Order: sequence, then structure tokens, then C-alpha cells
Amino acid sequence: MKTALIGFTKNSGTIMQKLRKGFGEQGISCEVWLKRKGVSREEAEAEGICLLNDSLTSWTGRQFQEKDALIFVGATGICVRSIAPYVRSKKTDPAVIVVDEQGRHAISLLSGHIGGANALTLLAAGILGAEPVITTATDLHGKFAVDAFAAGRDMYLDSMPMAKEIAAALVEGRRVGMYSAFPVLGGIPEELDLNGKEDLGFAVDIRRSRPFERTLHLVPRAVALGVGCKKGTDGEALKGFVREELERREIFPESICAVASIELKKDEAGLHALAEDLGVPFHVYTAEELEQAESEDGFTESGFVKNVTGVGNVCERSALRLAGTRRLLIRKTAGNGMTLAAALTDYTLCMEE
Repeated sequence: MKTALIGFTKNSGTIMQKLRKGFGEQGISCEVWLKRKGVSREEAEAEGICLLNDSLTSWTGRQFQEKDALIFVGATGICVRSIAPYVRSKKTDPAVIVVDEQGRHAISLLSGHIGGANALTLLAAGILGAEPVITTATDLHGKFAVDAFAAGRDMYLDSMPMAKEIAAALVEGRRVGMYSAFPVLGGIPEELDLNGKEDLGFAVDIRRSRPFERTLHLVPRAVALGVGCKKGTDGEALKGFVREELERREIFPESICAVASIELKKDEAGLHALAEDLGVPFHVYTAEELEQAESEDGFTESGFVKNVTGVGNVCERSALRLAGTRRLLIRKTAGNGMTLAAALTDYTLCMEE
């Protein structure tokens, strides 16, 4: 987690140094900034502090794009006015926390669940011996928070309005349905009804399943995508091909964990563009490594492909090699010189962190 801290007084500098040390012990990298007159650049640099000379609003705009979390050590009003022009969506906004200049209170201000502000607030409060201030309703009522649950497991939420509806139902004391297409490890909170018949619920699935009348989807990255193509295949063509085939099977693109192909395609620009479009890594395997892949149902082999690449199938073997399993989710599918296949990873839904 990349974090930026900003303070405005001498004492705030002391608070920020404590936070930087404590966060560093937890593997959280921090930049410390001070906007204060009367401090020389040499003094600041000696303490590992960056001096801010331009406007706070401009600085905040940059940090919103670059950092995962912002911590203002000062008045809440200063923070609110600084972040106001940049607040967009709880899906994308960074965590924002305010700590008072004496280090007595740590306030989770923005992106408490998905952005991780609530968890970071508790950590900051523990470091400083401060009182954490968290105002999200599910936390106050001790209820399951579906958005925090998804964020903690890197799962995609397909509807924030539906997530809010589920949160409201839980706060009001109603039970919410839960469905998982994957094995579940750990206890189920009592307010959730696993495989129940409620009208409102959430599904942990890679597909657009509809186990409830009103279903929120939590999509884990549990699908390995194997792809083959002719040399020089356009990236846009690959993107369209993959998304069309996934849509046809009602599989969320957000379920893809990585893209894989044969080593011969390691410099294929279209494949790199596809992986970038999906926001996942691109892996390649040698023909020998692909030969070691195993499938419960065999492979769709091609003599021509074997003559060119040294292995009779690229996409199916790449998917299975990447997934580390033996069962294909999508068998070889071809179109306009492109092929794809997909395999499920050995994913388990862990209810506890």
C-alpha cells in the first residue's frame, strides 16, 4: 500500500514520523510531506520529509492518482476542502484518514471498506495510542460488510448500489442470502444464509449466476486464460474476441487472473495489450513445459500447430499450466486466427482473513 502523509505544524511532523515507522514495520511504504513555513529544505531532508511549496489542492489531486491512502495530520476541514474536487467513487477513491495534530483521534473519512481506510485507521490508532473513529454502519452494528469482504479478497463487485442495499438490510437486522460456486473455508456469519431462499443476496462466482431474485456478484480472479494467435494479430481484435467469448458464456472478464501463451509469443504486442486491458499479468511457457500439462478430457490437438510450435495445442495447455489444474472451463475456441481456452484455478473462499 502506497501512502502519503501531510502535516502543517512541527508537532504534526512528529506524529507523521511515528506513523511512518509503525507503518513501515507492517510493510506499508510512506511519503511524509510538510506544508509549513520556517522550515528549511535541508532540515526537512535530514528528517526524510518532503516540503510542499505549491497548493495543497494540487498536491491532493496528484496523490489521489498515485497513492492508495492519504493521511492528513491536522483539521478535518482542511482535509475535506482538499479532497472535495477529486472524490469520485468508492470503487476507485483512495483511503483518506485524518489524525488530529495531537495524535488523540484517528478518523476514517473516505473509502472505509473498499479502500481500506477503516483498517488503516485502526492501525494508525494503535501506533499512536489514539482513539479510532469509524462511522460505517456495518462496523458500528458489528455486521458483515460485503464491500470490505470483497476488497480484502481482491474480488470484483458488479454493483455498488446492490452492495449498499445489502449493507442496509444487514444493519436493519434482516438475513441476506449467500451463494458460493467454490468451496468455503471458515464459519458463516449468522446474518448470512448460505444457499438460502432470500430474495436478496450475493454470489461468489465467475459467472452471472442468479441464485437470488436480486443478486450481487463478488467475482474472484479464479480463471486462467490461455491464448494463441497468428503473428502480428491486432490487440483490439484479441480484446474483442476474448470479451465476446466470455460474454457468450456469461463469465465476468474480471474473473481472469492472468493470460498465458507459448514462449514463441513472448513479444506478441497483441497479447501484451490483451493482458493490460484485463489488468492481469502475461505468462509464457516453453513447448516442453506445455507438454507437461494434463487434462481430464484430453486436448484438441493440431498437427499444423505442433509443426509450428512444437506442441499440438497452445491455448488449452497454457490455461491448464497456468491454473495448475486438470479440468478445462472453456475448451479450444477459434476465430480469425485466434484461439482461447480457460481453466479454473483451485480457488477456495476463505471467510476469515
